Amino acid sequence: MKHVRHFSPSLFLSLVHVCLVQANYAPYFFDNGARSTNGNMALLSLSEDTPVGTHVYTLNGTDPEGDPVTYSLAYEAGSRRYFSVDKNLGNVMLIEELDREKEDEIEVIVSISDGLSTVSEKVRILVTDANDESPEFINTPYIVQVPENTPSGSSIFKTKAVDKDTGSGGSITYFLQNIHANKFTIDRHSGVLRIKTGVTLDYEKSRTHFVVIVAKDGGGKLRGDNKVFSATTTVTVNVEDVQDTPPMFIGTPYYGYVYEDTLAGSEVLTVVALDGDRGKPNSIHYSIVNGSEGSFEIGNTTGAISVIKSPNQLKEEVYELKVQASEVGQEGDISAYTFSTVTIRVVDLNNHPPTFYGENGPQNKFELTMYEHPPEGEILRGLKITVNDSDQGANAKFNLRLVGPGGIFQVVPQTVLNEAQVTIIVENSAAIDYEKFKVLTFKLLAIEVNTPEKFSSTADVVIRLLDTNDNVPKFSSDYYIARIPENSPGGSNVVAVTATDPDSGLWGEVKYSIYGAGADLFLIHPSAGIIYTQPWAVLDAEVNSKYNFYVKAEDTDGKYSLAEVFITVLDVNDHSPEFNENIQEKTMIIGSPVKIQAIDQDAEEPNNIVDYSIMQADPANVFDIDQSTGEIKLKSYIRSLDIIHNITKNKDCIWSVVVQAKDRGSPSFSTTAVLKIDITEETLHKGPMAAFLMQTKDNPMKALGVLAGVMGIMVLITIMISTAMFWRNKRSNKIMPVRRIIKKRQTPQPRTVRMEWLKFKRPSNAAEKFVVEDDAKNLHNENSNNNIQVAAVPPTAPLPPPPPTVASRDDAPGWQVPTVSGSLTPKFVNKQVKKRGHGSAHNALVSELKMRFEKRNAAMGEPHI
Repeated sequence: MKHVRHFSPSLFLSLVHVCLVQANYAPYFFDNGARSTNGNMALLSLSEDTPVGTHVYTLNGTDPEGDPVTYSLAYEAGSRRYFSVDKNLGNVMLIEELDREKEDEIEVIVSISDGLSTVSEKVRILVTDANDESPEFINTPYIVQVPENTPSGSSIFKTKAVDKDTGSGGSITYFLQNIHANKFTIDRHSGVLRIKTGVTLDYEKSRTHFVVIVAKDGGGKLRGDNKVFSATTTVTVNVEDVQDTPPMFIGTPYYGYVYEDTLAGSEVLTVVALDGDRGKPNSIHYSIVNGSEGSFEIGNTTGAISVIKSPNQLKEEVYELKVQASEVGQEGDISAYTFSTVTIRVVDLNNHPPTFYGENGPQNKFELTMYEHPPEGEILRGLKITVNDSDQGANAKFNLRLVGPGGIFQVVPQTVLNEAQVTIIVENSAAIDYEKFKVLTFKLLAIEVNTPEKFSSTADVVIRLLDTNDNVPKFSSDYYIARIPENSPGGSNVVAVTATDPDSGLWGEVKYSIYGAGADLFLIHPSAGIIYTQPWAVLDAEVNSKYNFYVKAEDTDGKYSLAEVFITVLDVNDHSPEFNENIQEKTMIIGSPVKIQAIDQDAEEPNNIVDYSIMQADPANVFDIDQSTGEIKLKSYIRSLDIIHNITKNKDCIWSVVVQAKDRGSPSFSTTAVLKIDITEETLHKGPMAAFLMQTKDNPMKALGVLAGVMGIMVLITIMISTAMFWRNKRSNKIMPVRRIIKKRQTPQPRTVRMEWLKFKRPSNAAEKFVVEDDAKNLHNENSNNNIQVAAVPPTAPLPPPPPTVASRDDAPGWQVPTVSGSLTPKFVNKQVKKRGHGSAHNALVSELKMRFEKRNAAMGEPHI
């Protein structure tokens, strides 16, 4: 019996699904080339200065079945994670800073997945260089030893700097800072340091040179900008001394003693010689040239002199040994030498403390008189001091010390065996100052070194200082400021200057003097320092208010110092305001002001500020004056001549005003002037003739001058024409009859145009009040000064009939005008205009003008002149 297996529908569907899964294809990345910014990141290169957070790439791939894909990044174990990726979009972002010098390649495993299949690839990302590294010197510090005789231009050292960058950013050039002050140069490519051509090193002048070297790369891009980095290092150049100075003994003269109990072979004393070249000295070889007589020997290298015989065998009491010190070079040759004399005494055994001796025997006080500030290193040769210890061997060894103000003197030698000449050397010259110390006192102490008893002795050293002229007179101030009124009489004190000189005697006496362009009006007391004006000096602030000059304080040796003096002359109100004329005439057009001006010659405010005021006017209450400018104008209600005619019966419109000019000084000064104002209205006529007549209204002489010039030209033309006709007729053979042309004179037509510009006004009675009588053509006031002038009578039209005599008004009250120098007493004068003769042509022109005036006046109903 067979069993039949039946498959259910659900099982069938499962089999179909399995088949479909097995047929799925894996996703893959696009390969878009080396320079592509999307794909699988293969051959991607990034600059190491790419900022963190930058979108650097986009992973891009697809699935053959069209299913959505996701992306991921993975790294080898222990590797740094430099990138992150958006799994859906494939955007790759830099999350860690790149550094090519540490890691120039990054391996990343990129993956793409469709949910069923995942494809992974290992890609290598190249990190490119950016100029982010500075040059760095290696094997520092640099210290070079250079002999001082090295020829100029020689190479002495080679520096080395490295830059981890590539390309131009890794190339290095070298140069020196302060190249002009250096004695060295450097090769900009190799870094080799050389001595400059023509320059030598000198150990005695400078033992060490510090050379600052700069290493600079070639520059390159960093974060979009071109960057150049540099580094510096210092090369220490030590100059080595060269053997060019002979040796010299120190601590001379040498004295030694051999005592009766001294054993043969004992050391007597040691001489010391040093190579003059202290930088790299040669060794010294000592030898006795003569004088030992076989009794003494010297250590070739130590300089220790020893006695080789018993004291009983020594025949001489004093031995003079000539010792030679020779320099031994590196090769054993003697290059230089010097000599010194050593004196050795043979003495008996004696126990005594150190004792100081003078020129006449033992002495415990030494005195010296010297000038202050001796040169440092100078030996006080006036002190003849010898110290001696008569003991033998170690008992005769003692130290010397100078007890007192420290740092001023130094005693040499400091250790003595038996006997030595004591030398005191100046150590600090500035401290030896007479102004601080008149006397310096020290204790010279000698104390044994290696004895239990420590015997010692002292001696007083007294140094009395003498003064020198080492100070310059010094003013109490660098400048002095003084003020003096301009009305100060000659010989007035201005300011006192003070200078002191701390030196003593004549050197401390100060003499004063002044000089400079501003010192002409002043003197100075040579010892008191008081500056005063010359007896004849007159100060005037208006001429010069500032003076400055120099004052010199000088001692007897000619040492001096300077200070500057500034003197201000204070203005005093010594000038009154002055008008250019005390009686003035001006023409005022209604609506326009006239100006009067006074000048005050004082130099400063408020003395030279002038205020103006009207003291008196005829008629009164008609004019206003500007207090500051002096402008005079009519009251605002006066706008025409008709209003003026209503104010006064005078028809000529010439009014007088007394103006006072007063300064603001203390005390205040003032002066007055009389101003005659001719008031008129602005003319309506235009044209050059009207303008000319208006301009010459106040100056009729100008009009007469022009008229005379025109007539002269006409006469000249007539003469020329007559002369030409005469010569013409003379050359002709005909006798021409004399022809006479008589032309009838035309009757002038009456003119209707107003001729106000030809109106001549008579002097006003009010104006005549201020006319001063002319006595012998000179004006005199009560104080007999001639600063008041009377304006000339203005001429009228050409040759008019003389004006009628104006009778003086007896009832007019007389009054005075106050001025600076006095007052004017009014005088009433009748003036006549003199007749002047003219030619016939001139008379004809005058007659014609007269007829026109008469017609015009008849038409206007006014009397004619």
